[in-house]
Amino acid sequence: MAFSADELRVLRRALAIALHPMPLPDEDVQDCLRLAGAVDEAVGEAGRLRTFLLADLVRYRNALPGSVSGYLELLQDALAGGYDPGPDDLAALRALRHRPVAAALLERCQVLAERSVRARLAGRAVSAKAPAPRSRLLALPGGRAAADAEPERPKAPAEPARPTRPAGRPAPKPSEVFPPRRRPVPPPQQRAAG
Repeated sequence: MAFSADELRVLRRALAIALHPMPLPDEDVQDCLRLAGAVDEAVGEAGRLRTFLLADLVRYRNALPGSVSGYLELLQDALAGGYDPGPDDLAALRALRHRPVAAALLERCQVLAERSVRARLAGRAVSAKAPAPRSRLLALPGGRAAADAEPERPKAPAEPARPTRPAGRPAPKPSEVFPPRRRPVPPPQQRAAG
């Protein structure tokens, strides 16, 4: 997550106030509330992105063996983001272990899966879901009281309804959406008349 220069200024001021409480002008309170809202929005967006990437990983895994390179790439990205591989991932990697990248990923996933199982057995459940949303910032020390109402924010326009798939039609496979690339055919050789 990256902060702009203005957001860093607000964050620095909020941390200073947290360490040394003092009365705050309303403008500073509003800046802190806007920063808290921006952080909440960024955390929510990261959660939505993670959900999308994991759903994409499942689609590619279901389309194996035709989507091997895409699946291995997505799995590497998911592992870098803290994903715990499941039994389906391990089974898919075992079937693909003749490829060097898949063999290396299989070893890595087995270690991660074993670590995850041990942690669950020890009572420390490891969750692969997005972090819980943090509580809203209601008041700052020396700032406006928690009983004061927040200023009204303009309402976002309603999103148009998205078309839904027919109930009986399954989601398309990656190979249907992204057909394989065809290699260009070289032009036929011209024969010289002699």
